Amino acid sequence: MTHDLPTAGRFEGRTHFLPVRIYYEDTDFSGVVYHANYLRYFERGRSDYLRLAGVSHTELLEGEAPTAFAVNRITLDFVRPARIDDALVVASSYDRVTGPRIFISQTLRRGEETLATAAVEACCIALNGRPKKPPVLLLQRLQPYLEP
Repeated sequence: MTHDLPTAGRFEGRTHFLPVRIYYEDTDFSGVVYHANYLRYFERGRSDYLRLAGVSHTELLEGEAPTAFAVNRITLDFVRPARIDDALVVASSYDRVTGPRIFISQTLRRGEETLATAAVEACCIALNGRPKKPPVLLLQRLQPYLEP
């Protein structure tokens, strides 16, 4: 018997695609996804994007100049509700890096139908919480996926 193993998604050009299944625990009493869970799906998309691009959170934290991320702005637009048992896809594009800031565009889709979009501004931070320039390792690994 063959089982599908969870994956970190796939890249198509600059865009990363991550499958997401909606479970009972994701929904309210009516079977509609609770609004805060959309943030979780988008976070998973950003994290698995980095993972597939060769960026390890552990590696960044254990480097010479430990680095983490903080989301300092997210704009989320809800278009249509996701429902129990839906098979969705999170599409993520890391658009550009400006100083310590990273700008990311994300979409949650059910087939061709857009359910939600997010515009994210994340910031590289030192362990003391202060903004810092991204490490060279991060920039090198993201470079092939950023807007030209």
